Amino acid sequence: MNTKLHAVADANGRPLSFFMTAGQVSDYTGAAALLDDMPKAQWLLGDRGYDADWFRDALQAKGIQPCIPGRRSRNEPVRYDKRRYRRRSRIEIMFGRLKDWRRVATRYDRCPTAFFSAVTLAATVIFWL
Repeated sequence: MNTKLHAVADANGRPLSFFMTAGQVSDYTGAAALLDDMPKAQWLLGDRGYDADWFRDALQAKGIQPCIPGRRSRNEPVRYDKRRYRRRSRIEIMFGRLKDWRRVATRYDRCPTAFFSAVTLAATVIFWL
């Protein structure tokens, strides 16, 4: 079973909310689902999968400056702060720490609900306790 885990994290790399989609679903679905859960922030760091004009406009309407590199297929390039984008490694480290839990890394659970609960349990123990 293939799934994607979308997350909103704070500046320290601690997860605030998760959303899980099927593996073949576009990242735009996860972006739209997590848009309402966005806390007040100055910047949002995201990878190329979240590059969409509607998502950038929605973030700016909430007062959040997007730091997302443009897709390679984009006709006109998008400007973003490359120095700030390097801080996205904190988010990658967060996902790596979640995968330290064997149950999350190997995805033993067939049921998506059970897997999602394992991820949230791991995040709570690792980052918030």
